Amino acid sequence: MEDFDFLEKDAYYFDSACQTLRPKPVINALNDYYLNYNSCGERVKYEWGKKVDEKVEETRESILDLLKLKSKHYFVSFTLNTTYGINLLLNQLDLPIEKVITSDIEHNSVFLPTITYSQKHNIERVILQREDDGTLPIKNYNFNKSLVVVNAMSNIDGRLLTNIKEIVKQVKKQGGFIIIDAAQAMGSNYELLQKIPADAIVSSAHKMYGASLGIMVINKDLMKYYKPSFIGGGTVSEVKNDSFSMLDGDHLHSVLEPGLQGWGEIIALNEAIKWLKKHKKQSKTLEYGKEIFDFLKDQKDVTVINNSASSVISFYHHNLDAHLIAEALSDEGIMVRSGYFCCHYYLKETKKLPHLVRISIGLHNTRKDIDKLKEILERIFN
Repeated sequence: MEDFDFLEKDAYYFDSACQTLRPKPVINALNDYYLNYNSCGERVKYEWGKKVDEKVEETRESILDLLKLKSKHYFVSFTLNTTYGINLLLNQLDLPIEKVITSDIEHNSVFLPTITYSQKHNIERVILQREDDGTLPIKNYNFNKSLVVVNAMSNIDGRLLTNIKEIVKQVKKQGGFIIIDAAQAMGSNYELLQKIPADAIVSSAHKMYGASLGIMVINKDLMKYYKPSFIGGGTVSEVKNDSFSMLDGDHLHSVLEPGLQGWGEIIALNEAIKWLKKHKKQSKTLEYGKEIFDFLKDQKDVTVINNSASSVISFYHHNLDAHLIAEALSDEGIMVRSGYFCCHYYLKETKKLPHLVRISIGLHNTRKDIDKLKEILERIFN
C-alpha cells in the first residue's frame, strides 16, 4: 500500500495486535506539529497554541463521532495507553459497589487492576467465563452494586463481545457500572462499540494506526464518583493554601489530563481516524485471516487456539517452541509475537497452554505478505 511504501521490501509485519504501523498521513501530521506549530495546548494565547487547541478539539469530536456518542453525555480525555487509563479511573473512582467483575480472557491491563481494586476496597472479585464465540453469559446474573470491566475484543484470538449492547443495558438497569477495554476493537471493529452507553470506554491510539496514546471516553455522570488523587497542572480552576477546585463544564476532560499532554500525538490521531474510516471499507484483513486460519488448521502437529477465523490468530506447534518459530520467521523478515501476550491467567493458569505464536493482520498487509508467511511457515513445520 502506498501509505506504507517506506517499509523495506523484505519486511513483513504481523504484529498489529500489539501496535499497528502508522501510515504516512499520520506521520506527516505528527511532523507538521513539531515542525510548524510546536506549542502547548489550553495554556497560551499566541497563534501556535490556538491552532493546537483547535486541532485537539477536532480529535475529541472525531472520537465521539466514531463511536456515535453525544458530547452532551460524554467527554474524551487522553493518557499514555489503555493500561494507564484503566488504572487512572479505578484508582480515583469511589463507587457504591460490593463487587468487581471481569472475564477469564482479559489482558493484564484489566485483570491485574481489578485484583488490586478488589483488594484495596475489600470487596468480592468475580471472574466470568466467556463463551467460545466471545459472548459473556449474563442471562441469570445480577449486576446490582457491581463494577464490570471487560474487553470488547480479545488480543488472543480476536473473539468479540458480540452481546455488548445487552450487557451494558443489563448492567445499567440493575444498578451497576461498566468500563469497556476497547484497545483491540477500536482499530478493527469500532462499529461494535457505536452507541454503547458504557460508563467508560478506554483504548489506545497506537492500535488504530495513530501514535502512542491512550484514549478515555467517559460518561459525565461517572464523574460524580471521582475522587482526585493524581492531579497537577491543568486540572484545577482555583488553588488556595490547603485546598483546590477542580475544573468542570467544558473543561471536564482536563481533570483526567494532569500536566502537559502529547499534543502532536493527539492531533495525529485525528488523521489516523480519517485514514482508518477510509481504508477499512476495502479491508482484506478478515479475508486474509480466514486464509491463514484454514492454512494452520491443515498443518500437522499444529493447534490453533481460535474457534473461528479472525484478524488475530494464535497457535502452537506440538514439537517446536513458539519462540523458536518466531525467531525462524524473523530470520526471513516476518514479524510475529510469541509468548502469552499479557494474558497469563487464561493461557497459562487456566488452559495450561505452552507459549503461543500470534499472527495479527493489519490494513497494511498485502497478498505478497500472506503468501510469504504461508511459504515460510510451511518450510519451518516441515
